Amino acid sequence: MRITRRSLMAATGAAALAGSVLPRRVWAETALDLGGGASLTTLSDGNLVLPGDFILGGMPQAEMTDIVTRYGLSTDQLTPPCNVTLYRDGTNTVLFDVGSGPDFMPSAGKITEAMDAIGLAPEEVTHVIFTHAHPDHIWGLLDEFDEPLFYEAAYHIGRQEWEYWTDPATVDTIGLERQSFAVGAARRLAVLEDSINLFEDATEILPGIASVASFGHTPGHMAFDVGGKVLVGGDAIGNHHVAFERPQWPSGSDQDPEMGAATRVALLDRIVADDLTLVGFHLPGGGIGRVERATDGYRYVEDL
Repeated sequence: MRITRRSLMAATGAAALAGSVLPRRVWAETALDLGGGASLTTLSDGNLVLPGDFILGGMPQAEMTDIVTRYGLSTDQLTPPCNVTLYRDGTNTVLFDVGSGPDFMPSAGKITEAMDAIGLAPEEVTHVIFTHAHPDHIWGLLDEFDEPLFYEAAYHIGRQEWEYWTDPATVDTIGLERQSFAVGAARRLAVLEDSINLFEDATEILPGIASVASFGHTPGHMAFDVGGKVLVGGDAIGNHHVAFERPQWPSGSDQDPEMGAATRVALLDRIVADDLTLVGFHLPGGGIGRVERATDGYRYVEDL
Protein backbone atom coordinates (compact mmCIF):
# COMPACT_ATOMS: atom_id res chain seq x y z
CA MET A 1 0.00 0.00 0.00
CA ARG A 2 1.54 3.29 -1.04
CA ILE A 3 0.86 6.87 -1.97
CA THR A 4 0.68 6.93 -5.75
CA ARG A 5 0.05 10.61 -6.41
CA ARG A 6 -0.15 13.85 -4.53
CA SER A 7 -1.37 16.97 -6.33
CA LEU A 8 -2.35 20.48 -5.36
CA MET A 9 -3.75 23.36 -7.38
CA ALA A 10 -4.35 26.75 -5.83
CA ALA A 11 -5.81 30.03 -6.97
CA THR A 12 -6.30 33.44 -5.44
CA GLY A 13 -10.04 33.96 -5.34
CA ALA A 14 -12.08 37.05 -4.81
CA ALA A 15 -13.86 35.70 -1.76
CA ALA A 16 -13.96 38.56 0.70
CA LEU A 17 -13.94 37.44 4.31
CA ALA A 18 -13.96 40.08 7.03
CA GLY A 19 -13.26 42.69 4.37
CA SER A 20 -10.10 41.07 2.98
CA VAL A 21 -9.29 39.00 -0.09
CA LEU A 22 -7.86 35.65 0.89
CA PRO A 23 -6.18 32.88 -1.11
CA ARG A 24 -8.46 29.93 -1.76
CA ARG A 25 -7.34 26.33 -2.23
CA VAL A 26 -9.34 24.99 -5.14
CA TRP A 27 -8.60 21.29 -4.91
CA ALA A 28 -6.15 18.70 -3.75
CA GLU A 29 -5.77 15.02 -4.45
CA THR A 30 -3.86 12.38 -2.55
CA ALA A 31 -4.24 8.82 -3.86
CA LEU A 32 -3.52 5.66 -1.90
CA ASP A 33 -3.04 2.38 -3.79
CA LEU A 34 -4.78 -0.38 -1.80
CA GLY A 35 -3.86 -3.20 -4.17
CA GLY A 36 -6.15 -5.42 -6.20
CA GLY A 37 -7.23 -2.51 -8.36
CA ALA A 38 -8.63 -0.52 -5.43
CA SER A 39 -7.59 3.01 -4.54
CA LEU A 40 -8.55 5.63 -2.02
CA THR A 41 -8.34 9.33 -2.81
CA THR A 42 -8.98 12.44 -0.76
CA LEU A 43 -10.40 15.51 -2.44
CA SER A 44 -10.37 18.95 -0.89
CA ASP A 45 -13.72 20.54 -0.10
CA GLY A 46 -11.83 23.66 1.04
CA ASN A 47 -11.52 24.55 4.70
CA LEU A 48 -13.49 25.78 7.66
CA VAL A 49 -12.90 28.98 9.62
CA LEU A 50 -13.68 28.37 13.30
CA PRO A 51 -13.21 30.20 16.58
CA GLY A 52 -10.56 28.37 18.58
CA ASP A 53 -12.93 27.81 21.51
CA PHE A 54 -15.18 25.66 19.32
CA ILE A 55 -12.50 22.95 19.47
CA LEU A 56 -10.19 24.02 22.31
CA GLY A 57 -12.62 25.40 24.86
CA GLY A 58 -12.69 23.59 28.21
CA MET A 59 -9.22 22.08 27.85
CA PRO A 60 -6.41 22.82 30.35
CA GLN A 61 -5.54 26.18 28.84
CA ALA A 62 -1.83 26.51 29.60
CA GLU A 63 -0.92 23.03 28.38
CA MET A 64 -3.26 23.30 25.40
CA THR A 65 -1.71 26.61 24.35
CA ASP A 66 1.78 25.12 24.52
CA ILE A 67 0.73 22.25 22.26
CA VAL A 68 -1.13 24.35 19.71
CA THR A 69 1.67 26.93 19.56
CA ARG A 70 4.21 24.21 18.79
CA TYR A 71 2.19 23.43 15.66
CA GLY A 72 2.35 27.06 14.57
CA LEU A 73 -1.37 27.60 15.09
CA SER A 74 -3.41 30.28 16.80
CA THR A 75 -5.74 29.45 19.66
CA ASP A 76 -8.05 32.27 18.56
CA GLN A 77 -8.99 30.95 15.10
CA LEU A 78 -8.49 27.60 13.38
CA THR A 79 -8.85 26.82 9.67
CA PRO A 80 -9.03 23.02 9.42
CA PRO A 81 -9.02 21.48 5.94
CA CYS A 82 -11.94 19.38 4.71
CA ASN A 83 -10.96 16.11 3.02
CA VAL A 84 -13.69 14.13 1.27
CA THR A 85 -12.70 10.50 0.76
CA LEU A 86 -13.23 8.77 -2.59
CA TYR A 87 -12.88 4.97 -2.91
CA ARG A 88 -12.77 3.15 -6.25
CA ASP A 89 -12.36 -0.57 -6.86
CA GLY A 90 -13.28 -0.89 -10.53
CA THR A 91 -16.92 -1.62 -9.72
CA ASN A 92 -17.87 0.84 -7.01
CA THR A 93 -17.14 4.56 -6.85
CA VAL A 94 -17.81 5.60 -3.28
CA LEU A 95 -17.80 8.99 -1.57
CA PHE A 96 -17.50 9.12 2.21
CA ASP A 97 -19.45 12.33 2.92
CA VAL A 98 -20.24 15.04 0.39
CA GLY A 99 -18.80 18.24 1.84
CA SER A 100 -20.48 21.52 2.71
CA GLY A 101 -22.11 22.68 -0.48
CA PRO A 102 -22.57 26.44 -1.05
CA ASP A 103 -24.59 27.32 2.06
CA PHE A 104 -22.26 26.75 5.03
CA MET A 105 -19.01 28.73 4.67
CA PRO A 106 -17.50 30.55 1.68
CA SER A 107 -14.17 28.84 2.32
CA ALA A 108 -15.69 25.37 1.91
CA GLY A 109 -18.01 23.57 -0.51
CA LYS A 110 -15.43 22.95 -3.25
CA ILE A 111 -15.98 19.23 -3.88
CA THR A 112 -17.45 19.67 -7.37
CA GLU A 113 -14.37 21.68 -8.40
CA ALA A 114 -12.15 18.90 -7.09
CA MET A 115 -14.14 16.28 -8.99
CA ASP A 116 -14.01 18.33 -12.18
CA ALA A 117 -10.24 18.53 -11.84
CA ILE A 118 -9.87 14.73 -11.81
CA GLY A 119 -12.55 14.16 -14.46
CA LEU A 120 -15.12 12.55 -12.16
CA ALA A 121 -18.77 13.37 -12.90
CA PRO A 122 -21.43 13.26 -10.14
CA GLU A 123 -23.38 10.55 -11.97
CA GLU A 124 -20.36 8.23 -11.78
CA VAL A 125 -20.63 8.02 -7.98
CA THR A 126 -22.34 4.72 -7.15
CA HIS A 127 -22.53 5.05 -3.35
CA VAL A 128 -22.40 7.79 -0.73
CA ILE A 129 -21.61 6.70 2.83
CA PHE A 130 -21.99 9.29 5.58
CA THR A 131 -19.82 9.38 8.69
CA HIS A 132 -22.28 11.82 10.30
CA ALA A 133 -24.66 14.65 9.49
CA HIS A 134 -22.82 17.81 10.46
CA PRO A 135 -22.98 20.60 7.84
CA ASP A 136 -19.47 20.16 6.43
CA HIS A 137 -20.22 16.50 5.76
CA ILE A 138 -23.79 16.50 4.44
CA TRP A 139 -24.85 19.94 3.25
CA GLY A 140 -23.30 19.23 -0.15
CA LEU A 141 -25.95 16.59 -0.74
CA LEU A 142 -28.35 18.75 -2.74
CA ASP A 143 -27.94 20.67 -5.99
CA GLU A 144 -29.48 24.08 -6.77
CA PHE A 145 -32.84 22.38 -7.41
CA ASP A 146 -32.81 20.64 -3.99
CA GLU A 147 -32.27 17.28 -5.67
CA PRO A 148 -29.43 14.90 -4.74
CA LEU A 149 -26.28 16.00 -6.57
CA PHE A 150 -25.11 12.39 -6.86
CA TYR A 151 -28.33 11.22 -8.40
CA GLU A 152 -27.19 7.74 -9.43
CA ALA A 153 -25.81 6.89 -5.99
CA ALA A 154 -27.17 4.68 -3.24
CA TYR A 155 -27.01 6.46 0.14
CA HIS A 156 -25.96 4.91 3.46
CA ILE A 157 -25.93 6.25 7.03
CA GLY A 158 -25.79 4.69 10.48
CA ARG A 159 -29.20 3.98 11.96
CA GLN A 160 -28.55 5.86 15.20
CA GLU A 161 -27.30 8.92 13.29
CA TRP A 162 -30.35 8.87 11.03
CA GLU A 163 -32.77 8.58 13.95
CA TYR A 164 -31.12 11.45 15.80
CA TRP A 165 -31.16 14.00 12.96
CA THR A 166 -34.63 13.08 11.70
CA ASP A 167 -36.17 13.32 15.19
CA PRO A 168 -38.23 16.56 15.35
CA ALA A 169 -37.16 16.99 18.98
CA THR A 170 -33.47 17.34 18.07
CA VAL A 171 -33.71 21.00 17.09
CA ASP A 172 -34.96 21.83 20.61
CA THR A 173 -32.40 19.72 22.47
CA ILE A 174 -29.17 20.20 20.51
CA GLY A 175 -28.42 23.66 21.90
CA LEU A 176 -28.80 27.10 20.40
CA GLU A 177 -25.39 27.19 18.73
CA ARG A 178 -26.13 24.00 16.76
CA GLN A 179 -29.80 24.51 15.92
CA SER A 180 -28.96 25.38 12.32
CA PHE A 181 -27.09 22.06 12.09
CA ALA A 182 -30.27 20.22 13.05
CA VAL A 183 -32.49 22.17 10.65
CA GLY A 184 -30.05 21.71 7.76
CA ALA A 185 -29.55 17.99 8.37
CA ALA A 186 -33.30 17.29 8.66
CA ARG A 187 -34.04 19.14 5.41
CA ARG A 188 -31.41 17.22 3.47
CA LEU A 189 -32.10 13.80 4.95
CA ALA A 190 -35.82 14.21 4.24
CA VAL A 191 -34.98 14.06 0.54
CA LEU A 192 -33.50 10.57 1.09
CA GLU A 193 -36.28 9.25 3.31
CA ASP A 194 -37.58 6.70 0.80
CA SER A 195 -34.19 5.51 -0.43
CA ILE A 196 -31.71 5.63 2.46
CA ASN A 197 -29.88 2.47 3.54
CA LEU A 198 -29.35 2.23 7.31
CA PHE A 199 -26.64 0.17 8.95
CA GLU A 200 -25.36 -0.77 12.39
CA ASP A 201 -21.88 -1.11 13.88
CA ALA A 202 -19.62 -3.76 12.31
CA THR A 203 -21.73 -3.97 9.13
CA GLU A 204 -20.10 -4.74 5.79
CA ILE A 205 -21.75 -2.02 3.72
CA LEU A 206 -19.91 -2.95 0.53
CA PRO A 207 -17.24 -5.59 -0.05
CA GLY A 208 -14.22 -4.50 1.96
CA ILE A 209 -15.95 -1.56 3.68
CA ALA A 210 -17.16 -2.15 7.26
CA SER A 211 -18.63 0.31 9.75
CA VAL A 212 -16.92 1.10 13.06
CA ALA A 213 -19.05 2.76 15.75
CA SER A 214 -17.31 5.95 16.87
CA PHE A 215 -19.99 7.80 18.80
CA GLY A 216 -19.44 11.07 20.63
CA HIS A 217 -18.74 13.67 17.99
CA THR A 218 -22.38 13.05 17.11
CA PRO A 219 -24.70 10.45 18.65
CA GLY A 220 -24.29 8.02 15.74
CA HIS A 221 -20.93 8.94 14.19
CA MET A 222 -19.36 6.09 12.21
CA ALA A 223 -15.82 5.43 11.02
CA PHE A 224 -15.03 2.80 8.38
CA ASP A 225 -12.50 0.01 8.03
CA VAL A 226 -11.47 -0.29 4.38
CA GLY A 227 -9.91 -3.62 3.54
CA GLY A 228 -8.32 -4.02 6.95
CA LYS A 229 -5.75 -1.43 5.84
CA VAL A 230 -7.33 1.98 6.28
CA LEU A 231 -9.57 3.65 8.83
CA VAL A 232 -11.70 6.45 7.39
CA GLY A 233 -12.16 8.34 10.63
CA GLY A 234 -14.48 11.21 9.78
CA ASP A 235 -14.40 13.66 12.70
CA ALA A 236 -13.79 11.11 15.45
CA ILE A 237 -10.15 12.30 15.45
CA GLY A 238 -10.71 15.91 14.51
CA ASN A 239 -7.29 17.56 14.41
CA HIS A 240 -3.58 16.75 14.21
CA HIS A 241 -2.48 18.39 17.46
CA VAL A 242 -4.37 18.05 20.77
CA ALA A 243 -6.51 15.15 19.51
CA PHE A 244 -3.31 13.10 19.22
CA GLU A 245 -1.17 14.48 22.01
CA ARG A 246 -4.01 14.51 24.55
CA PRO A 247 -6.82 12.37 23.07
CA GLN A 248 -8.37 11.97 26.53
CA TRP A 249 -9.20 15.67 26.71
CA PRO A 250 -12.84 16.47 25.92
CA SER A 251 -13.27 18.72 22.88
CA GLY A 252 -15.91 21.38 22.42
CA SER A 253 -16.47 20.23 18.85
CA ASP A 254 -17.93 16.92 20.09
CA GLN A 255 -21.62 16.89 20.96
CA ASP A 256 -20.83 14.45 23.79
CA PRO A 257 -17.29 15.50 24.79
CA GLU A 258 -16.69 12.70 27.30
CA MET A 259 -17.81 9.97 24.90
CA GLY A 260 -15.87 11.62 22.09
CA ALA A 261 -12.67 11.48 24.15
CA ALA A 262 -13.18 7.80 25.01
CA THR A 263 -13.82 7.03 21.34
CA ARG A 264 -10.68 8.92 20.28
CA VAL A 265 -8.49 6.94 22.67
CA ALA A 266 -9.99 3.64 21.54
CA LEU A 267 -9.60 4.44 17.84
CA LEU A 268 -5.99 5.55 18.20
CA ASP A 269 -5.22 2.35 20.12
CA ARG A 270 -6.85 0.31 17.34
CA ILE A 271 -5.06 2.15 14.54
CA VAL A 272 -1.67 1.51 16.11
CA ALA A 273 -2.41 -2.09 17.12
CA ASP A 274 -3.72 -3.02 13.66
CA ASP A 275 -1.16 -0.89 11.76
CA LEU A 276 -3.87 1.00 9.89
CA THR A 277 -3.48 4.08 7.74
CA LEU A 278 -5.71 6.89 9.02
CA VAL A 279 -7.80 9.15 6.80
CA GLY A 280 -9.12 12.15 8.69
CA PHE A 281 -11.62 14.69 7.39
CA HIS A 282 -9.84 17.59 9.09
CA LEU A 283 -6.23 16.37 9.07
CA PRO A 284 -3.59 18.27 7.08
CA GLY A 285 -1.79 17.36 3.86
CA GLY A 286 -4.75 15.60 2.28
CA GLY A 287 -5.67 13.84 5.51
CA ILE A 288 -3.84 10.54 4.92
CA GLY A 289 -1.23 9.55 7.47
CA ARG A 290 0.10 7.24 10.12
CA VAL A 291 -0.28 7.21 13.89
CA GLU A 292 2.68 6.69 16.20
CA ARG A 293 2.77 6.34 19.95
CA ALA A 294 4.46 9.17 21.83
CA THR A 295 5.47 9.65 25.44
CA ASP A 296 2.14 11.06 26.64
CA GLY A 297 -0.13 10.20 23.75
CA TYR A 298 0.26 9.86 20.00
CA ARG A 299 1.58 11.78 17.03
CA TYR A 300 0.20 12.15 13.52
CA VAL A 301 2.64 11.62 10.66
CA GLU A 302 1.57 12.80 7.21
CA ASP A 303 2.00 10.01 4.66
CA LEU A 304 3.94 11.98 2.06
